[in-house]
Amino acid sequence: MATVKIQAVGKSEKATPQKKGIASVKKYEDIHFVDSTKPVWNYSLFTEEDIRNYQQGTLYNAYDKFGSHPINVLKTDGYYFAVWAPNATAVSVVGYFNQWQKDEFPLYVRLDNAGIWEGFIPNFKKGTAYKYHIKGFKGVDLDKGDPYCNFWELRPGTASIAWDRNKVWQDKDWMKKRKKNNALNAAWSVYEVHLGSWQKPIPSDEESFNTYLQMADRLVPYVKSMGFTHVELMPVMEFPYDGSWGYQGAGYFAATSRFGTPEDFMELIEAFHKNDIGVILDWVPSHFPYDVHGLFMFDGTHTYEYADMRKGYHPDWNSYIFNYKRGEVKSFLISSARYWFDQFHIDGIRVDAVSSILRLDYSRGEGQWEPNEYGSNGNIEAIEFIKHLNETIYRDFPDVQTIAEEATDWPKISRPTTEGGLGFGMKWMMGWMHDTLDYFKMDPLFRKFHQDKFSFSMMYFNDENFMLPLSHDEVVHGKSPMLYKMPGDEWQKFANLRLLYSYMFTHPGAKLLFMGNEFGQTEEWNYKTELNWPLLQFDCHSQLQACIRDLNHLYKTEPALHELQFSHDGFEWIDLNHRDQSIIVYRRKGKKPADDLLIVLNMTPVVYRDWKIEVRGKKVWKEIFNSDAKKYWGTGEVFNPSVHYKLVDKKASIGEINVHLPALSACIFR
Repeated sequence: MATVKIQAVGKSEKATPQKKGIASVKKYEDIHFVDSTKPVWNYSLFTEEDIRNYQQGTLYNAYDKFGSHPINVLKTDGYYFAVWAPNATAVSVVGYFNQWQKDEFPLYVRLDNAGIWEGFIPNFKKGTAYKYHIKGFKGVDLDKGDPYCNFWELRPGTASIAWDRNKVWQDKDWMKKRKKNNALNAAWSVYEVHLGSWQKPIPSDEESFNTYLQMADRLVPYVKSMGFTHVELMPVMEFPYDGSWGYQGAGYFAATSRFGTPEDFMELIEAFHKNDIGVILDWVPSHFPYDVHGLFMFDGTHTYEYADMRKGYHPDWNSYIFNYKRGEVKSFLISSARYWFDQFHIDGIRVDAVSSILRLDYSRGEGQWEPNEYGSNGNIEAIEFIKHLNETIYRDFPDVQTIAEEATDWPKISRPTTEGGLGFGMKWMMGWMHDTLDYFKMDPLFRKFHQDKFSFSMMYFNDENFMLPLSHDEVVHGKSPMLYKMPGDEWQKFANLRLLYSYMFTHPGAKLLFMGNEFGQTEEWNYKTELNWPLLQFDCHSQLQACIRDLNHLYKTEPALHELQFSHDGFEWIDLNHRDQSIIVYRRKGKKPADDLLIVLNMTPVVYRDWKIEVRGKKVWKEIFNSDAKKYWGTGEVFNPSVHYKLVDKKASIGEINVHLPALSACIFR
């Protein structure tokens, strides 16, 4: 708890903090006593520089000033409160503790027109639920949660909870080496998880949740055993409605109370780090819901959102869009992103719905949007916000990554801002995902007519640093689970799915796989129940899971699969000329030619023996992976215990290898 010494003598006296790191109290305005036992001191922890930065969008640690903070004033413990409500005429702190009496604990507005209300309530205790009662524009009465609070009531409760995080981190080993583990030339195999439905204490009970601490005991060992390098958690920032999956958030500085306390969530992250697994959080700066306790119309006006609904309303999600032009909103959002890196040691954020942030015409028809000052569809202040966000994160946390979910052809998403880019580290490769799934859904007999769709991704791959996603969005809303996207009978469905995953793990770029995809869920994802773990009693599912485990191992241990995954030097087409047979061959290359791998995909249910492939350089090749192996529920009948090599052109160092190709299979040779 911070201790602040204040001289209670009159106006304009200075107060000096006793503890290093606490901002100086600039002016002591007065002491106000609600009654003889409930004094509320009016003072500020903000410096003049803080206010300037806040208004300019450059207060990057706003979470240290806004919200509720335990401090000691005049030898009295309590909580300091600060909230931005520029068009309010009165603000007070209310809650169960005072029977929601709106006049008992007023806050005081700063005299510099910053729109910030603040004050200290003595004897306010950790764990106390509260809201801000706001007398807003035109006299409207509002009870709002604290935008900067670190803990919320469990829904359907909507009050904020005064908190004081107390965590001594024990992940120093990870933090020292994460620069290497989070680098773009490292393996990025990401397991996407919805914490509420990965596994439940009572499988079909919507209200049954494992805690963060139980996840540390159950989820962490599973992710490690499967060989994933990172986990991506669908939004854990507090949200009112389970069915939004976290993408309609209210608490941008609070891990959801559904699974425990902020410290419990820290323990989960630490458990991942102790097992050499990085943590990525989904983060949603694109929109927020209209819940009455949230950010919408916060002080009776469009405080956080654009007032012009051509920019401020999101028609797809019935939600509201942040006003990226307003400095206070930019400080709020950048501080939110920075908070999770600073206080929770996360390794990356995946920024949701970037396309909707950048484009004024996103999901809007003619006449529903207004062009920018240059007559085009870019939201200029939003573009600058994104650049500012990425510059700040990489400046302060150079060992992490920011990842954009962006589905259009907007250029240079993952290029530095100094080169005219937006500054993200990676971008989801949505085009690859759609083209690949369309290709694999086809009857194999027709794939020969659509090979260009399959190979198209390499035409533009080097434009960005791409992550290949097979995410939650592809297994909901009637799209069917991954297994049932595949054509054919049961054996062919599993063979096709193993082939798709093998292609994904050998294609350049980082990888992301949604939970359940690794063992072949037979139903679409349902956030109300847990994954269908009983499927693992069947060999076809448990052995598909084993295939993913081995692909993860290959991806991490074979330099050619990750060293140059974002470079044109890391990939080479070898054979695209056998369309009728739908056999495709490419080479993945590492920094050392000796590490090169040859990948052969047979896209049809036809076995080919003595298939000849031209190779350069290396003369000795060995099969190191075969998706048709018995241990993966394949036939195990067609494999390559040895690979015959024949020199064709000694001067050009061109040779030929002779291999056997199983049906609907991927074979990897080193």
